[in-house]
Parts: sequence; C-alpha cells; structure tokens
Amino acid sequence: MLRKVVPEKPELKGPREIALMRESGKVVAEALRLAREIAQPGVRTLDIDRAIEDLYTRRGAIPLFKGYPGKVPFPAVTCISMNEQVVHGIPGPRVLQSGDLVKIDTACKLNGWCADAAICIPIGDIRPEIRRLVQVAEETLQLAIREIGRRQWWSEVALLMQRHVQMAGYSVVEKFVGHGIGRVMHEPPQVPNFTNREMRQQDFRLTPGLVLAIEPMVNLGRKDVVELSDHWTVITRDRLPSAHCEHTVALTTEGVLVLTAD
Repeated sequence: MLRKVVPEKPELKGPREIALMRESGKVVAEALRLAREIAQPGVRTLDIDRAIEDLYTRRGAIPLFKGYPGKVPFPAVTCISMNEQVVHGIPGPRVLQSGDLVKIDTACKLNGWCADAAICIPIGDIRPEIRRLVQVAEETLQLAIREIGRRQWWSEVALLMQRHVQMAGYSVVEKFVGHGIGRVMHEPPQVPNFTNREMRQQDFRLTPGLVLAIEPMVNLGRKDVVELSDHWTVITRDRLPSAHCEHTVALTTEGVLVLTAD
C-alpha cells in the first residue's frame, strides 16, 4: 500500500553495484527455472520451496523471504500463490492439479546484494481465459521494462501499465506495489502499477542508477483483495484468479538491464 508520508529518495547504484546485483539475479532466475521444471500435477508446493531453498544453499545465497517479519514470520523461501491467491501464499502440502495457475515469487541476497522476481506457471490444461490473463500480466511487465528507458517519470510508465490491463478487461491490484531494491530487499521508492492522485504526489524521476522490482498484479475480476487468517496469503475478494509477475530491473546510461532475466 502506498505510504502517506513522503518517501525517502532512492539510492542510485553504479555499474559495480548493478553488476553484483546481476549475480544475485542469476541465482533467482535459476531458482524460478527450477520451479518451472518441478511444477507438475501431483507435486506439493512445499516440494518446490524445498528445492529452491536447497539451490540457494548450494549457491551460497541468503533467501530473503524466510523469517521476513510480520505478525507471524514468513516460514518459507518462496511465496507460492494459487489461482485466486494474489501474493504471499505459503508453501505447504497442497498438491498441484491440472488447471491450476501457480505464481512463484522468490528473492535472495548474494555477496551483499539482492534480487527479486516472480513468474506465473500454468499447470496442465488451463482455461483459455486464464492463459490470456497470464499473457496480459506478462505483457504489462514487458511494457514497463521497455518504457522505463523512454520516459521521464514513473507515473508515465504506471499509467501505460494500468491502461494495458484495463483495456484487456482486467483490473490492477492497488493494495500492493513494487519497490526499490539493493542492499536490502525493500528500498525506496514504492513502484505502483497504476496512477491516482496519491501516487502522483509520490512520483519519482527515472534516473540512471535506479534499480526497481517491478511487479504487476492483475486480477481477472475486481481489484479488491483480502488477507487470510494466516496473516500472509492475499486473495481476490471475488475469488477470481489473479496473475503476478516480476523482474528486478536497472536503468543505466546504456539502457535497461533486466537483472533477473534467465
């Protein structure tokens, strides 16, 4: 949710810092590639989480989600959100079934620098309207990556993202937004995927050295969401499916670098 206070200025990164973040980004990309390989009907979400935790251990990376503070510390290295779950789903004994839409979000720190990314994985035979929802969410992320190097202010990019989603007949989640990222996972600025009066008051200039975790959340139905009693899992209020994808992206003098690209 957007803060009511004036946010701190983002910390700009130089070429050396961005190169180090790319190394952590490669590990996150590898983790999500592994998730795609494992995510099949009959597999438990917990199995995916354990495989990624083992990968982080082998790569010497620190998982950033496990133990993340809240009313209950987050218990896993991944957020695995199913169907109507938007974000922050907790891995467990649930078994993937054909027709499920699985969103996997994970982040790690390597050599002092962080990276964060998320993907949608359709399981087996998935309904055409769900496949199109995923396509629009991925298009929205790619639009942002393309436009961040062409615009002066984030609000210009956010407006294009919002329009793309709404023209497809979907809605943008407004309760959760992207974020700056660097030595810690959540840095200023907040990075919304929409525009409104409050967002424009907290707008920021697109300056070389910015590193952002851009993460559109797109609902098949209405934008409203609720949090479950586990204090983490967020679902759509109307129980219709949601799609979520994310990349860590650096804006440099030479162009835009997707640090979590596979």
